[in-house]
Amino acid sequence: METKINDAAGAETVVRRAAVVTGSSRGIGRAIAAELARSGMDVCVNCSSESGLPAAESAAAHLRDAYGANAIAVRADVSSADEAKRLVDAAYEAFGRLDVLVNNAGITRDGLAARMKEDDFDAVIATNLKGAFNCCKAATSYMMKQRFGRMIFMGSVVGLAGNAGQANYAASKAGLVGLAKSLAKELAGRNITANVVAPGFIGTDMTDALSEKQQAAILDRIAAKRFGAPEDVAALVGFLAGERAGYITGQVIGVDGGMSL
Repeated sequence: METKINDAAGAETVVRRAAVVTGSSRGIGRAIAAELARSGMDVCVNCSSESGLPAAESAAAHLRDAYGANAIAVRADVSSADEAKRLVDAAYEAFGRLDVLVNNAGITRDGLAARMKEDDFDAVIATNLKGAFNCCKAATSYMMKQRFGRMIFMGSVVGLAGNAGQANYAASKAGLVGLAKSLAKELAGRNITANVVAPGFIGTDMTDALSEKQQAAILDRIAAKRFGAPEDVAALVGFLAGERAGYITGQVIGVDGGMSL
């Protein structure tokens, strides 16, 4: 995505936008990385562990081969502030700028609240919520200097409505709403937006593991009568990451086929 911008002296310069997508070696994150690369951005693909690095490197290679993007893969556990900063710094060093941050990394440790282990609650909050904060904190200085940025948070319908057996996950996704709205107010003056995308049930490994009875019960609650695809989510992220979304900030936008109606 080459864009004409004016520097501090008023001179026009053509730049190629660059993005970091956390948790993007597979599923929705991988689809988002592909959408951004297809639009012309350079992309940093991320995974949290050494075991996930081959998939991340494969995703980056696909972005280079299919879209001609400058794409790299970086292993970093965003729940660590130091590793989140290393991820963001690596992307900036590779691309020379950082325009888009998609906070997609997330884990689940489901269980009824009365029986939930403290470690399971803490782990989900650390990755899903604190991880997003860590990455935003690291990216803010770069975006402020550029006077341009797009921060996009992967929320969930569960973060808006709650869900039995997912108190930790729902809390983490609800927290992203407050985080995004606060950042939207802090950073709007520098042309940096912050928005939450809230998917419903999307066709991934998670939904594939459900029984036919469970799938039928969920589909009955969805107006569109189908599960979404990762590409449905990626399409919205692609728009929010672009030039035309500059006046949209602090919003929560559902991609749920009418499930939340």
